[in-house]
Amino acid sequence: MLIENKKTFYIGILYSISFFAVLVVIFSPIFGGGRNGLVFSDDMFNKLSKGSSYFIPKIMKANEKNMGKQFSVTVTLDKPEDAQKAAEQFKKAGSEAQADAGTLKLTGDLGKTLGAILKDADSMFNNNSDKLKADYGYDGKDVLNYWWQALSKMDKALKKDGKIAESKEVGTVMKKAVEPAYNFFGVESQKVSDKIGIMTGLLVFYVVYTMWWGFAIYYLFEGIGFSMKKAKVKKEV
Repeated sequence: MLIENKKTFYIGILYSISFFAVLVVIFSPIFGGGRNGLVFSDDMFNKLSKGSSYFIPKIMKANEKNMGKQFSVTVTLDKPEDAQKAAEQFKKAGSEAQADAGTLKLTGDLGKTLGAILKDADSMFNNNSDKLKADYGYDGKDVLNYWWQALSKMDKALKKDGKIAESKEVGTVMKKAVEPAYNFFGVESQKVSDKIGIMTGLLVFYVVYTMWWGFAIYYLFEGIGFSMKKAKVKKEV
């Protein structure tokens, strides 16, 4: 390989070596608890995401207006055993529930029912699965899974019946309470304001590190004679 410009070529080599040296450090388990840099940053952003996804208290307050509002809906879950479990949970929430194969018939107070679901979601969001296991006899994530299945079907059924307001309340509880509680279970919650320094540092490092490799490639190609130049405009004779 012919090197036309040794200086820029060796600069590119230096950038490349240092880039991969840092990459080795990033993948080394030296960031606490045997974690490498990617796992460390992923854990931190998961914690920050959870901290910014805690809407349950606000939804509980908004749900007060649903107290005394009656609902009646029939939905079909994918598995008969899931419908049976969901029926048991709705009964504990104060609703009337009947499961026949996969069909689930529900009647009750919308505010009271959603309030009970929100309490379960709040326990799981705060990593307290033991409370749900004591109440229902099985794992807390399974409890939320049955709630999610039923709420998902209820949302669609209520929309189909033209009960848009009720559907919106059900959808809010499902998307902003049950889903985050399920997805973030086991993750420690942290506020962005508490980690603003390290978060900013990681974002800046990501940008600089990406440019780092770009400069390495640029200098290497410049060194072996490849360069980007504006094409000359041909003048008509």
